[in-house]
Amino acid sequence: MITRLTGSRLSNRTIWAHPFRWQSFIKMVGAVGISLLLCGLGGCRQSPRQPVTVTVIDPEWSQPDVSPEAKQESEQFTRETGIRVEHPPIPETSLSQLDLSRKLLREGGPTPDVFGIDVIWPGMLGDYLIDLKPYFAAELSSLDPELVASYTVTGKVVAIPYHAHIGVLAYRTDLLRQYGYRRPPKTWDELEEMGARIQAGERAKGKKDFWGYVWQGAPGEGLTCNALEWQVSEGGGRIIEKDKTVSVNNPDVIRAWQRAKRWVGWISPPSVVAFRETDSMNLWKSGRAAFWRTWQWDYRLTHWHEPVMGDRTGYTSVPSGERGRAGALGGTGLAISRSSDHPQEAIALVRFLIGRELQSKKDSAGAKPPQQPELYDLPQALNPYTHSATTNQQSSGVVVRPSIVVGDAYEDVTRAYFQSVHSVLTGERSAPEAAAALEKQLTQITGFIAGPPKPE
Repeated sequence: MITRLTGSRLSNRTIWAHPFRWQSFIKMVGAVGISLLLCGLGGCRQSPRQPVTVTVIDPEWSQPDVSPEAKQESEQFTRETGIRVEHPPIPETSLSQLDLSRKLLREGGPTPDVFGIDVIWPGMLGDYLIDLKPYFAAELSSLDPELVASYTVTGKVVAIPYHAHIGVLAYRTDLLRQYGYRRPPKTWDELEEMGARIQAGERAKGKKDFWGYVWQGAPGEGLTCNALEWQVSEGGGRIIEKDKTVSVNNPDVIRAWQRAKRWVGWISPPSVVAFRETDSMNLWKSGRAAFWRTWQWDYRLTHWHEPVMGDRTGYTSVPSGERGRAGALGGTGLAISRSSDHPQEAIALVRFLIGRELQSKKDSAGAKPPQQPELYDLPQALNPYTHSATTNQQSSGVVVRPSIVVGDAYEDVTRAYFQSVHSVLTGERSAPEAAAALEKQLTQITGFIAGPPKPE
């Protein structure tokens, strides 16, 4: 948001805009360096006569067309405090966002003040961020300990959890009723049976390109999340355990990968191995799938900018294997750069945003149950509204990727993992072969030893 000034006072007129396109942004970084770029974005030290500007690098805040709430929050903060907020544009993909944040933080000199960091980034960026524990003791006491632990590096809380995302399964409520199902699938076996039957029935009606299940199978972080859910639900461990054991080469992981390979071309389209988030969402929005693996964010869908089959969609936990359910933890936390020129103002902004989020949760908990969407058997953290059918709901787990335990090596670890899984999905390698090769690769990357998964 760019705020125009009238004399020395803030005008009521605010303009939300992107001053640069991302391509120009990259070009400028290469041409004039980060320090000069930050001057153009309001990151340089300002004259005492000017109102302070806090610069925010955040995927959600930098896309006002996607998140109108970000615009409203920014404007309200400025009205209440007189502190301006700027949101330079950032790239679309997670790894590109990480590269930009790391470059800005490592460059030295003044940096953007507040960073929205992915839950898997703290181990890679923690050295450049302020320990926020002394400033947010009350807020941290209200948050889930495991979520806080995801942003804790060597005892320092380097980001305050802001928007937690958890992997969930979306389902067509209308089609489940039409085919005689009274609830969505609880297990992978049930998902396969329901998906195959509904797919066959819809194709018999002439919908030749209808599929039972869509998900994200392209080599990327989305596949890491999906595959981790598959293997944890079967008891296959978390790729690398908390005690620094590389546990990925075991029969339960192999069985989980083989199951997913069987879906390709059966209940999932052959092209699912190239699907990213947008691809799977587009197929779902077109009405050509019975089930869809997606994300949910604190009672609201992450795709809040546009209703997605809203009147025909329900949400439930990711199906279980032999050892239970496991939805991958995602989302962002708010961090403050150690090189910020305005740390107190940055703390004020983070406190404002976290306070609004906690109040929003309280308001949601006391609200009347919505008519849509239908929520069934979700993790308790995401389920303030409960249908009568969920009285005896199964406990649903949340799985955290091994980003804290491997620290700065996480990029290499996740790339090795999703490439190995992808090679199984495409038939390039067998699951036992891929798991054995991955174990060797991860021990080389991390220096850890191989071992069995640890029970939860």
